[in-house]
Amino acid sequence: MREQSMVPEPEFESYYGRPILKQPTWKTPDVPLYLFLGGLAGCSALLAEGAAATGRPELERVARIAAASGAAAGTVALVHDLGRPERFLMMLRVLKPTSPLSVGSFILAPFSAFSGAAAASQLTGWFPRLGRLAGAGAAVFGPPLATYTAALVANTAVPAWHEAHRELPFVFGGSGAQAAGGLAMMLVPVDQAAPARRMALAGAAVEILAAERILQKGLVAEPYRIGLPGRLMTTARNATAVGSAITLLAGKRSRLLAVLAGATYVGASLATRFGIFEAGMESARDPKYTVVPQRDRKQDKLSG
Repeated sequence: MREQSMVPEPEFESYYGRPILKQPTWKTPDVPLYLFLGGLAGCSALLAEGAAATGRPELERVARIAAASGAAAGTVALVHDLGRPERFLMMLRVLKPTSPLSVGSFILAPFSAFSGAAAASQLTGWFPRLGRLAGAGAAVFGPPLATYTAALVANTAVPAWHEAHRELPFVFGGSGAQAAGGLAMMLVPVDQAAPARRMALAGAAVEILAAERILQKGLVAEPYRIGLPGRLMTTARNATAVGSAITLLAGKRSRLLAVLAGATYVGASLATRFGIFEAGMESARDPKYTVVPQRDRKQDKLSG
């Protein structure tokens, strides 16, 4: 049952009953999964390079495989959403700095190549120096990969995304760090997982703070609080808090609790991406999220 808005608003209708905004044609679950996997892969590449620099081979191996696998799976999700593989290849013909989708394609392609080469070298033992160079290249492209998708969704007329354009990069970056650290905590012995724990905790803190700022944005924040998006965002927030508490209390000592905390982090990150996606789609469907903020801004300009 849909929750009722706390702010009574009149009904808004456009000409001939048509929507005011054209809703994005992005598919579920393809696009939310792509947003999640990009964050996981990008932050895993950064974690892998840190593990290599500090002599943690198990953490490095897991993180390099996570980076390459996340990039590959994310590319599959993106291509499936586009419908035909050649559409992705066509985006690589020309770089358009003003287009987040174009810039993102030129981030994803080299990241996939570098992370794949680094993972292959890690697994086979071949060409270790080249593998390390490839890993460093993936780490350079990792943070942009984890956050450019925020610019991709915010660079639209969708109210819930556009109005949160300052906060979304921090939400996405924090969520990606939380997922990468959490996955490593699940798969790496606790004595090598200290950087993963720190990354997950830092990512959780950044995501919670940035998401809280979004929730303070008045009417355009409402889609993040009600209905399916609201339930997803609440689940993500609670799971993040639980994972952080477990990590701080016993994540350094208990392998079982480390796995539990890691799984909670990964689930929270996934719920965040689906929650943000669904909130945007809901705000595009309901005309009030477009009309009321525009009317208020016009009123403020006239009164100022």
